[in-house]
Amino acid sequence: MSFSDKVVIVTGAAKGIGRGVALAYGEKGAKIIIADIDDRLGHETVKHLRDRQITAQFIQTDVRSEAAIQHLMEETTKAFGTIDILVNNAGKGAFKPMAQLTVDEWEDVIHTNLRSVFLCSREAAKVMRENPQGGAIVNIASTRALMSEPHSEPYAATKGGIVALTHALAASLSEEHITVNAISPGWIETGDYSTLRAEDHVQHFSKRVGKPEDIAKACLYLTQEDNDFVTGINLVVDGGMTRKMIYEE
Repeated sequence: MSFSDKVVIVTGAAKGIGRGVALAYGEKGAKIIIADIDDRLGHETVKHLRDRQITAQFIQTDVRSEAAIQHLMEETTKAFGTIDILVNNAGKGAFKPMAQLTVDEWEDVIHTNLRSVFLCSREAAKVMRENPQGGAIVNIASTRALMSEPHSEPYAATKGGIVALTHALAASLSEEHITVNAISPGWIETGDYSTLRAEDHVQHFSKRVGKPEDIAKACLYLTQEDNDFVTGINLVVDGGMTRKMIYEE
């Protein structure tokens, strides 16, 4: 797949999955916008990409802010003239018992994870609709949209909302030739992969824990121009865990 000269925005790209996604697009020839609230890590990621001869720029962005998102889109179009692909990856959690969860903590997760997907998609679509070939949006959800553990209410609510929002956006933006899809990662290790235990790997059908590049490959597939028949879906990338029946023996 070639993404030569495509302009790609990845939110929450200063580390983890977002950084892996940005690198994958850059290696395929895309021009990358790293949008993140972390100034230090954002600039470190841009340097990491530029050292690999990838065109990249950091735009500090608090995705909870409508004005910051509008600034992100404006600066991107000033720098590169257009927006071809948006990956809504920024997210956070607040894993604690409901009785201890404050309204402010709830709303912080909602605004970071879910509200930002709508706002970024809305603003990016205003630019994408001017492209002859349209554009593509990928929203990073989670398998926690499909199954839950205790004390995960804000995170689960946002990830379930992202899945529902994805097919609504796909319907609304279809006339603009903009595809919208979601990816629900399972266990994606963003730390030291070598520290994982054998049992961490073998419990997966894939016999290994996921890596950021597994999500990056899914993003590349969903945003490749020839794949415009694929829209409105939630692609689960989890090594088979969500479909596994788990019983204690």
